[in-house]
Amino acid sequence: MLSIRPAIAADVPSLKEFIDRMAAFERLPVTITADDLLLDGFGDRPQFAVFVAECDGVLAGYALYHASYSSFQGRAIFLEDLFVSPSFRGRRVARALLAAVAAVATQQACFGIVLNVLGWNDRGLEFFTKAGATVLEGWKTLTITGDALHSASAGR
Repeated sequence: MLSIRPAIAADVPSLKEFIDRMAAFERLPVTITADDLLLDGFGDRPQFAVFVAECDGVLAGYALYHASYSSFQGRAIFLEDLFVSPSFRGRRVARALLAAVAAVATQQACFGIVLNVLGWNDRGLEFFTKAGATVLEGWKTLTITGDALHSASAGR
């Protein structure tokens, strides 16, 4: 039986494992620690929220999201991650996780959900477009990190 519930602090080790597995799939480095996740998600000022999916008592996946804001459209939810363990794929787990996040967006009167999908991730693109997502052609995701972030904070 599939159930979706908000993550709790005790889920952090599993959440960290899922994040590591997703990062390996996406060929991206991971610097976040379990302690960071515990503080940032379950501390006094949570920076994100997480739903976890359980199938027959086993954690099968997660959806990590946080508030976002558009100066053009107002409130949104940014869906940072949606990951389902390979052995649970094809069982509507991703759809149930997305539905839980969409319900939060609706309850919070958000204009929608914003997310990124790597260009080579055809399965991810197909899943989200089938769910009604629109690919924003012409937009590029940029990051300012490391030395560039420090330079920017110093006004250089």
